Amino acid sequence: MEAHLTDITRVIQLSVAPAFLLVAMGTLITILTTRLARIVDRRRVVQERLCTLTGEAVAEQQEMAQLVRRGNLIYFAILFAVLGALLICLVVAAAFLGALLSIELAQVVAGLFVLTMGSMVVAWSLFLCEVYLAVWAGTHNRR
Repeated sequence: MEAHLTDITRVIQLSVAPAFLLVAMGTLITILTTRLARIVDRRRVVQERLCTLTGEAVAEQQEMAQLVRRGNLIYFAILFAVLGALLICLVVAAAFLGALLSIELAQVVAGLFVLTMGSMVVAWSLFLCEVYLAVWAGTHNRR
């Protein structure tokens, strides 16, 4: 019983880093959902303008296409950020299961952690692409 308590205490100590990572992923998801909401709001404005215009709609159609692309990038960034957060939860769960059941799950935990990092890299990369598009559109679409 004492060995299990020591193992569980060690797992709790090792779970602190993934817990901070989970907080970071939650913050990223909050940032991404805020950007997505702004994109959706802007799409509504442009869509209303498109409905009222007849011949001058080319710029609005281009902006709408840009907003759709940005929205897709943010959507997939959110998808990978949430996937990363779920993988972090699985890392912690696998570490606790390994300690409780005295099973060697080090390779599973390491594999899940590598997948988490990959998911984070994809999410941050998509976020960076969306920010680049937003900045590019802001400097090239001035009227």
